Amino acid sequence: MTGKVVKAKPNEKVKIPVVNARNAIAIDAKSKRVLYEKNAHVITPMASTTKIITACVALRYGDLNKKVTISSRAASIRGSVVGYKEGEQVTIKELIYGLMLKSGNDAAIAIAEGISGSVGEFVRLMNEYATEIGLIDTHFESPHGLDSANHYTTAYDLAIATAHAKEIDEFNKIVATKDIDGSNEGFSRSFHNINKILWQIPGANGVKTGYTGQAGKCLVSSVKMEDSEIIIVVINCPGRWKETAKINDYVKKAYEFKNIVEKDEKMKSISVGKSKDKLTLKSKQDIKLPIKKGSNVEVKIKLPKALEAPIYAGMRVGTINVYEDEKLIYTTPLHCHSDVRRGKGILWWFKK
Repeated sequence: MTGKVVKAKPNEKVKIPVVNARNAIAIDAKSKRVLYEKNAHVITPMASTTKIITACVALRYGDLNKKVTISSRAASIRGSVVGYKEGEQVTIKELIYGLMLKSGNDAAIAIAEGISGSVGEFVRLMNEYATEIGLIDTHFESPHGLDSANHYTTAYDLAIATAHAKEIDEFNKIVATKDIDGSNEGFSRSFHNINKILWQIPGANGVKTGYTGQAGKCLVSSVKMEDSEIIIVVINCPGRWKETAKINDYVKKAYEFKNIVEKDEKMKSISVGKSKDKLTLKSKQDIKLPIKKGSNVEVKIKLPKALEAPIYAGMRVGTINVYEDEKLIYTTPLHCHSDVRRGKGILWWFKK
């Protein structure tokens, strides 16, 4: 069943950029629509971009005001560190800032031990969290991301993980922070964010850098675009700042956000046999998507061949499918707005 057609602006013939990265992707944070990709589903080491999930797990399970005693393991970890000393007492909140702004491997270990009692138990929570949010090609062995055999992800999974993380207000606040005065927060230190993208791209508000020998230079970024955000991931990318800006420029030139369906918009009203009731189907949400300029967008309603009454308001009845130049780009459940009382029992729809 076909609904309305949405027209995009004329195509400006924007060329797809050649990006010097082994793996890369750009998605719309709200719809999760992929806007650019290169080897996005190839499994790869992820370096300190791991800490995006570390922060999410810490924000879910940790008490931000709890003080953690820095262990010898945390104080002696190699790689990027805040510089915590064994025996220092630091709040979980400060540790998360040290984790995300300074990429502190010592902060990662301290968070894991402080929340779960051990690194191993915290890593179990990380893998559980990854499964919960739908990451199918990701596995963690540490909270910091130093190279190890079974610690991996994909650019796509990393983008999806970041889109979920950006739904957490405290996460957004932390990763968008350029500088924080520790004395104002009761921290042991002040922090300057090492993520240069916050200064280089207008509207950039996160998220995380990374580097190891196997992963190369990595960067996960989020950039405001209208009332959504574009998540950009580059992995094993020597010029990560420049290449991220290149992808961002492409997305903003090639796409525009279009209102496709409004919340509570009536999508279909169907008479039901001899019943006086009508099956009214409405969208439960606004659907606003990035649409490639110059394309034609069509909304199609897909319904089951048969349904049995009674049907109650709020029940899922089919899907709303959005096509761009006849290619499916987005799908979301369609819900019944009104009750349909039991009549003859079976309601039939036939494709025309």
